Amino acid sequence: MTREISGVTLRLVQGDITNEAVDAIVNAANSGLMGGGGVDGAIHRRGGPAILEACKIIRRDQYPNGLPTGQAVVTTGGALPARHVIHTVGPVWHGGDRNEHGLLADAYRNSMEQARQHGLRTVAFPAISTGIFGFPIDQAAPIALGTVAEAARRHPETFDEVRFILFSPDDYEVYRQALGVLRETDA
Repeated sequence: MTREISGVTLRLVQGDITNEAVDAIVNAANSGLMGGGGVDGAIHRRGGPAILEACKIIRRDQYPNGLPTGQAVVTTGGALPARHVIHTVGPVWHGGDRNEHGLLADAYRNSMEQARQHGLRTVAFPAISTGIFGFPIDQAAPIALGTVAEAARRHPETFDEVRFILFSPDDYEVYRQALGVLRETDA
């Protein structure tokens, strides 16, 4: 399913984000940036040691205590089809009363800003925080789509396509429904 917002294509794809040949894929990382489970582990395994080495430099030079929740950084894509990886830390779900919604929006917003600053015109996102971090996907999907749509409206000349790569058919369906009701003015 696709939708155009201010000339930028938003596309939903069911599949594996490590197969995406785009300028950048987004990694739903943990704050340590050293790999982990889920999407993070898959990206590090497929991308090879170049990603880990770049993350070690970021930890040493920029974030010695770990990447804060909602922030984003860019590394090489290593052996991935994507040229770059944007690493972001989404919030752990604690029931919704610890600014999880705002932090999730920050993760998407800051990832888009990193893409803009690095001239990355095609970006693929996973469903950040909806796996082991436990963020309910029915609440996450409108935040993800609305925040990316807002970035597309602000910088329509910067992006060509933003993909949301959903691993399961159920996740794809939740995002399909959310994209279907996304209005041009939603943010």
